[in-house]
Amino acid sequence: MRTSPSDEVIKTKISPYPFARLSVDGKSFLDLSRDGHDESLANLHLPVFHHPGELASWLKLPVGKIAWLTERFTVANRPLSVNTAHYHFTWLKKRSGGYRLIESPKQILRAVQDKILAEILENVGVHDAAHGFIPGRSILTNALPHVNKVVVVKVDLESFYRRIRFSRIVAIFRALGYSREMGIWLGRLTTSAAPSDLNSPSDDARANWEYLPRHLPQGAPTSPYLANLCAYSLDVRLSGLAKRFGATYTRYADDLTFSGDEEFQKSLSIFFQLMRTIIKEERFRLNSKKSRVLRISDRQTVTGVVVNEATNPSRKEFDRLKAILHNCRKLGPASQNKDNHENFAAHLRGRISHMNWLNPIKGQKLLAIYNAIDWSK
Repeated sequence: MRTSPSDEVIKTKISPYPFARLSVDGKSFLDLSRDGHDESLANLHLPVFHHPGELASWLKLPVGKIAWLTERFTVANRPLSVNTAHYHFTWLKKRSGGYRLIESPKQILRAVQDKILAEILENVGVHDAAHGFIPGRSILTNALPHVNKVVVVKVDLESFYRRIRFSRIVAIFRALGYSREMGIWLGRLTTSAAPSDLNSPSDDARANWEYLPRHLPQGAPTSPYLANLCAYSLDVRLSGLAKRFGATYTRYADDLTFSGDEEFQKSLSIFFQLMRTIIKEERFRLNSKKSRVLRISDRQTVTGVVVNEATNPSRKEFDRLKAILHNCRKLGPASQNKDNHENFAAHLRGRISHMNWLNPIKGQKLLAIYNAIDWSK
C-alpha cells in the first residue's frame, strides 16, 4: 500500500508524475499521490491508481486529454466560454417558478463519467433510505414503506445538486481511499463550473451566478450517485430522528418522505424543528414552500405513487394516459405524438408498463386499449 506516514506534503525537485503541481515558491513540485489507501480501495473492489499517469492508463486515454477535460490548461481551471466547455447547457423552466440549468457532458467526458459510475461509484454502498437512481431501487421501493400510514410528511431539498460543491466531491473520493491528487482529478471530472458568458434565462442576470462555482451538474450520469453518497450522513441522521419518533424515512434524490402513526402526527411541531436543524447542519437547504403534511383523509402520494391503502399510480396520470390511448385509437397515433417521439409506440408501451408495475389491473386496462390501436394511421 502506498501511503505517506503523515499528512505532510512531499516536495521534490523533479516532477514525480505528469501534471504535478508546483509549490508556492515555484522551485519544487508537490507529490500528492502518496496518501491513498490501497487496502480500502481493494476492500471496495475499486480500481487502484495514485496519479494522473495511472488514471490515464485506467481510462485508456492520453493523460493530456484527461488534463484537458479537467480544465487544467485554463485560467482558474474553468471553461473560458460556452463553446469550449465540456458540457451542453440548457435552461429549463420549473413549474414552481424560476429556471433549472441542465448540464449534459459532451461525448468524451460522458464516456469518462460512465466508466467512473460503473467501475467506481456503483461499487460503493449507499444508505438504505436512499432510493433514487440506484440499481434495484425505484419510486415504488421509495413509496412502499409509507403505505397505509396515518400521516405522510413530504419535504424537498432546494437546489440539491448545485449546493454540492467541488470540495465535497473530492472528500467523497478521498474517503474511498484515493490520494489527494486523484481526489482532485476525479472531482474535476465529475463536476462543472458554468462559463462566465453563459446567457441568463431571464431578465435577472443573477440566475446563472449560482452555477459559476464548481458544483455537481444536473445532467451528468455520475451526479445522482455522488449526490447519494454526499447525503449519506444526512440519511443516517434523519433515519435516526424518524426512529426516535416511531416514523419511517426514505429519500428519492431531493424528495424526503416521513410517515407514521397518531403519535408521530402529534409530535410534528418538534419533529420539524429537529429535522430543519439536521438538514442545515448537513449543508443542505430545506425548500419550505414544498413541505406538505398529508393525513389519512388526504390523497397521500409519494414520488407520484398513491400510498393510502396500496401503491397506485395517481388518478390524474392514469386518466391522462388513458385519454391519449383512446385518441390514438380514434384519431390515429400521429395526432397524439405532440412531443415528436421517434418511436411513439415504444414510448406509450413503456408508460403502460410503468402503470402495470404500480397496479396490474389498471395496467391491463390500458394495454387492452393499446392493442386496439391501428399504428398504420
